[in-house]
Amino acid sequence: MDRDTRRIQNTKQASVEFQGKPSLNGMVEGQIAIEKKSNSQLAIYRKKFGQLWKSYMSNNGDQYVDRALTANTLKYSHKFVDYRVFIHNFAKDLDTNETFLPWASTTDLTASRGDVGFLSPFKMHCTKILFKIPGIQDNNDNILFKIKKMDNGDDTVDEICNFSYNTTTVDHTIITINESDWNNSPVIEPNDVALMSITASDTGITTSSQEFFVSSVWRVEVEI
Repeated sequence: MDRDTRRIQNTKQASVEFQGKPSLNGMVEGQIAIEKKSNSQLAIYRKKFGQLWKSYMSNNGDQYVDRALTANTLKYSHKFVDYRVFIHNFAKDLDTNETFLPWASTTDLTASRGDVGFLSPFKMHCTKILFKIPGIQDNNDNILFKIKKMDNGDDTVDEICNFSYNTTTVDHTIITINESDWNNSPVIEPNDVALMSITASDTGITTSSQEFFVSSVWRVEVEI
């Protein structure tokens, strides 16, 4: 056996596989450990300079980051998921007619106006709607929220889901509608026109034009 071979054989170290999580105090300087928990990526640990270093290995190309991801330049070449906020503020004397919420302006609140529709280039899930109640005349009235759509190649407006807010309202407070509150999944497909509306149960819910502040949060699957 030549000198280099003996040196390599004498200095190599077998990795140690942990059933639990490798710890700083449980490893010696220079030691390498492998961690593999159920339904997780393979993690490689190395103790060096008195610290525990870790990197993940993937068998399918997916990568996970335990904490913050920092990059000088971040570029998506195909697909990513993020959350986007849309503003639907409007002013109106609310009655029992269906009121479509604006996406672009507050000039008109009828279903025939382009202001109340959003042509989505991507698949979107409505995760939350924040609806601030103004001064309400009758705090026991119900408000019915709806999400609707127009399919590509069709101008028919179809209802996707609805939610009826039946709790006593408090002036100038916020109604929060979560994704789980809808009676069906609030999903808009690519190339659909999204519409949202509210309908009060009583004509006297307001007695004059009131300002309503509305924001919606959508989980957007961006695919280039």
